[in-house]
Amino acid sequence: MAHLLGRPLTLLAGLIGFTAPAMAGAAGWGLEPNVRDPSYAVAEPSSTNLNIDAVVLSCEQGPARRGLQLRLYLSDTGPLAPKVATMALKDDPRVELVVDGVSRPAELLFADNFVVVADSADGTMPLLSDAFLDKLQSGRRLELKFDLVQEPHDHAPSFDASAVVDLQAGAGSRAVAAVRHCADGPTQHLAETPRPSR
Repeated sequence: MAHLLGRPLTLLAGLIGFTAPAMAGAAGWGLEPNVRDPSYAVAEPSSTNLNIDAVVLSCEQGPARRGLQLRLYLSDTGPLAPKVATMALKDDPRVELVVDGVSRPAELLFADNFVVVADSADGTMPLLSDAFLDKLQSGRRLELKFDLVQEPHDHAPSFDASAVVDLQAGAGSRAVAAVRHCADGPTQHLAETPRPSR
């Protein structure tokens, strides 16, 4: 199920810019630079047929607790779509999170300049569940499978696009652990999420 985020999320103020060339060829997670306690990790997909430029794991404050979000920053002005879309996009797209072949459903939530993928929430704040974060931290391969394009009337819904992140390349599981530490920490240290600059 997809939702529009009617208000800016926690960290839209004070964004730290990074340039797409700086991330070019990056494998796996890279941690927020020049800080002792990173509040985000960022990776380019190792493969995708979507207009996704970067995948960001960020520390966010919900109404009752802090947690982690998975954000997709796009390579253009959107919407999230296959690079070669031959049909109209759905009003109710679907997504599944697949770590090492084990799938779990999630929700897509759309903001002005990014897309949030979450499998739980704190009140109205979409977050990733601890169970999924455990898999993300120990896993080798994350695949996000999307059902974005309208099928012909007589066809069943099916996944038509994907993005893959190599979870053990780069900072690997250490990056996920570091951002989780932000969510568990005693002080309010929230992500100033990087946004690709064009």
